[in-house]
Amino acid sequence: MKHFAFVFLLAILIPQECFRATVEARDGFVRTRGIHFMLNGYPYYANGFNAYWLMYTASDPSQRFKVSNAFREAASHGLTVARTWAFSDGGYRPLQYSPGFYNEQMFTGLDFVISEARKYGIKLILSLVNNYENFGGKKQYVNWARSHGQYLTSDDDFFRSPVVKGYYMNHVRTVLNRYNRFTGIHYKDDPTIMAWELMNEPRCTSDPSGRTIQAWITEMAWFVKSIDRNHLLEAGLEGFYGQSTPQRKRLNPGFNIGTDFIANNRIPAIDFATVHCYPDQWVSSSNVQYQLSFLNNWLSAHFMDAQYAIRKPILVAEFGKSFRGSGYEAYERDEVFNAVYYKVYASAKRGGAAGGALFWQLLTGGMESFQDGYGIMLGQSSSTADLIARQSRKLYLIRKIFARVANMRRWRRGRSNKGFSGSGGGNGGSHVGN
Repeated sequence: MKHFAFVFLLAILIPQECFRATVEARDGFVRTRGIHFMLNGYPYYANGFNAYWLMYTASDPSQRFKVSNAFREAASHGLTVARTWAFSDGGYRPLQYSPGFYNEQMFTGLDFVISEARKYGIKLILSLVNNYENFGGKKQYVNWARSHGQYLTSDDDFFRSPVVKGYYMNHVRTVLNRYNRFTGIHYKDDPTIMAWELMNEPRCTSDPSGRTIQAWITEMAWFVKSIDRNHLLEAGLEGFYGQSTPQRKRLNPGFNIGTDFIANNRIPAIDFATVHCYPDQWVSSSNVQYQLSFLNNWLSAHFMDAQYAIRKPILVAEFGKSFRGSGYEAYERDEVFNAVYYKVYASAKRGGAAGGALFWQLLTGGMESFQDGYGIMLGQSSSTADLIARQSRKLYLIRKIFARVANMRRWRRGRSNKGFSGSGGGNGGSHVGN
């Protein structure tokens, strides 16, 4: 009860604009207001997961049960957001096998993923292209342009070539306008989708000044918004600091990849910031305690900058701990999850900018071939699964309290507007919106 009362008190201190629901906001789309995600008029917190394999697996009708199982297991642990790929460019079983030409079987797989997410109450973040060669990525786009006579010297020409940018914009247009065979809804009109992601972990090492990435995000973000104003948009950043905040660059784990966490996320058409964290990769030569210290400092800085410098919500879009590291002990993964979850919860309960975290990655039975060391099967990882479910409950409680406070404020305003003097007139209303 002390804990409940403490969070309730904090909720009362949150600015009233966080609770001003409007009729048009109650349509199931996740939106932002200030530094908060909002859903149906109330602050929204995401406990979720990555599962890049969903479309690929669902493209085979005989394997779709694995997608259904993953969503069912996720929902049973309170997980509400999944991040996955809406791309597969060239190569084996592609979505886009040539610029502007699509594999309908693969697209139908993505249709199924969205329909199943809808069934289990899970929102989706859909990424539109990869920085890396896996599933084609920017390298495939550049190679397509070369095969059509373009002289391009670097994969980073993905961000500069008008021809390549045209290919990418066509893909964006095709995905956003896609008519879902299962739901009967165009993607751009479907509230099951929480957000679009411009690129998975964009990097442009050929221009460490950051100007190339800044220009590309600006151009592409406005293009997405010209087609779809319903959905949120994020850039896909890992969170590395750049030239706009040189004093923050000391926090970077030795990377200089042409992105700028502050400047990139200040672009008006970008709705929220993202940060990834892999201390076991980024500071791999350090001991476990140093890695945890790095993780805590990394998240603290980004949460603070999202709140005060960027003034938008932030999502931990990827985090994890691989069991394939030398000397790995099972409790070490739980320490990483605990650290991330505590940071998110501490920010959320005081009304801060952190809107949730998505671990990398969720697997289900029969998906062992997709195991990269970070995969979690909720039925087999009992201690980690318990942490995940506990975080879901804690974030749900915060949202529930905020909703009750909002309803109480609306009720009081209603009584005041009707000139009540203390008798009669309605009830307090404790219903919590979805």
